[in-house]
Amino acid sequence: MPPRKPAKSSPSFVSRHGLWSDAQEKAAAEVERAIKANKLEVIRFSFADQHGVLRGKTLVASEAVSAMRSGVNMTTTLLAKDTSHKSVFPVFTAGGGFGMAEMQGGADFVMIADPTTFRVLPWANKTGWLLCDIYFGNGAPVPFSTRAIYRDALADLAKAGYDFLAGLEVEFHLFKLDDAMLTPEAATWPPQAPKVSLLTQGYQYLTESRFDMVDPAVEVLRHGIEKLDLPLRSVELELGPSQIEFTFRPQTSLEAADTMILFRAAVKQIARRHGYLASFMCRPGLPNMMSSGWHLHQSLIERKSKRNAFVDPDGLSSLGQYYLGGLLAHARAAAAFTTPTVNGYKRYRPYSLAPDRAIWARDNRGVMMRLLGEAGASSTHLENRVGEPAANPYLYMASQIRAGLDGIANRIDPGVSADTPYETAAALLPKSLGEAVTALRADDVFRNSFGAGFVDYYAHIKDAERERFEKEEPAHADDPLRVTPWEQREYLDLF
Repeated sequence: MPPRKPAKSSPSFVSRHGLWSDAQEKAAAEVERAIKANKLEVIRFSFADQHGVLRGKTLVASEAVSAMRSGVNMTTTLLAKDTSHKSVFPVFTAGGGFGMAEMQGGADFVMIADPTTFRVLPWANKTGWLLCDIYFGNGAPVPFSTRAIYRDALADLAKAGYDFLAGLEVEFHLFKLDDAMLTPEAATWPPQAPKVSLLTQGYQYLTESRFDMVDPAVEVLRHGIEKLDLPLRSVELELGPSQIEFTFRPQTSLEAADTMILFRAAVKQIARRHGYLASFMCRPGLPNMMSSGWHLHQSLIERKSKRNAFVDPDGLSSLGQYYLGGLLAHARAAAAFTTPTVNGYKRYRPYSLAPDRAIWARDNRGVMMRLLGEAGASSTHLENRVGEPAANPYLYMASQIRAGLDGIANRIDPGVSADTPYETAAALLPKSLGEAVTALRADDVFRNSFGAGFVDYYAHIKDAERERFEKEEPAHADDPLRVTPWEQREYLDLF
């Protein structure tokens, strides 16, 4: 009997659906070599969910190479969860509550690695990491993928002739972990918040001695971030107790948002391994805490000339002004993306270093949009001071692009510089998550650009989160100052 011919292998999920670019194909070959060269044992495949929280599976290295192309199955219920990790859609009904057969019954979707995101994790033994995009089994993109929403915004911006340049300035709290609350009695849903203590007292902003007190803990984080090859620029002591700020050099395309995703995950994981708790919750429910913000620096780069499109001899270019006008016009609706938690709205206070209304000014830290750079300077850019560090970076950045493009298309005038930011008459930012979600639902620009289906989906999840808060904390639902035990359980360790 003649020998059998070897069976032809079927095309991979990636090749069947044409999911990788030439650059990704080349990067995949590099990943294979890196796995062998570093003798890695496991690879983490992760995607950022609707909250910007990484979820995924860990594969042994021998399986990971093929899984890059064949995909890793995940449960669609992950896309149905609010910040308590509870499903808020009736997934076992027809259409799963989404009106989509693909989402019904807790079916699977597929994670496909983006090989260009590969890292070797310096804090985990012989471990690699890959960020993934998500698809249904038929190869169609999952419409609730926030990374895809940001990619679509970037593509439309590119059609207009520009790239998005973003720099990150992120505040967070770093605590000593005193009690992880791991008794069975504390394993409620959501679990009881860990008990923590301070690494420094506060209110000595940028003092050398206070920084030196926290430096042993910060050094561990800094080394991990640098080894990940993230573009770290500075490490700073913030105003509040145990409050730190990391800043990053500007990046274009998906890189800036991917950096924020990995940065938050890295900081939390490294901190926990060394007996600390890092929290990107805006305002922890502990005595004497200060709110943390995420200031997003941004400009547009002309794709042909590679020049900063915001530069003008007299200050901000006309295009930059229209872009700024769009950000201000859609600020109330965009708050659902820039400040997506109940807790984040306790930062918007007058006469602070946080905004409370949709205004701009040159180099003024009390406004929402701060114009930086001297007239004619190549570094001219805008700083949005409205965001909280728990925001999903893909949605935060996509909201900026979509609002800015609308401003350019409709030549929206941003008005004059607001030199007295807490006295200038202007639209107030939302005072609550519910107010922001209502504004989002009514914003045609976001409904059309993000997709009505996504806006309704996202608003439903945020409404479920808010309704649980109001049910448990009815006496404090409208209190703009008090941070409740509900918020502490919900956000301190999640973000």
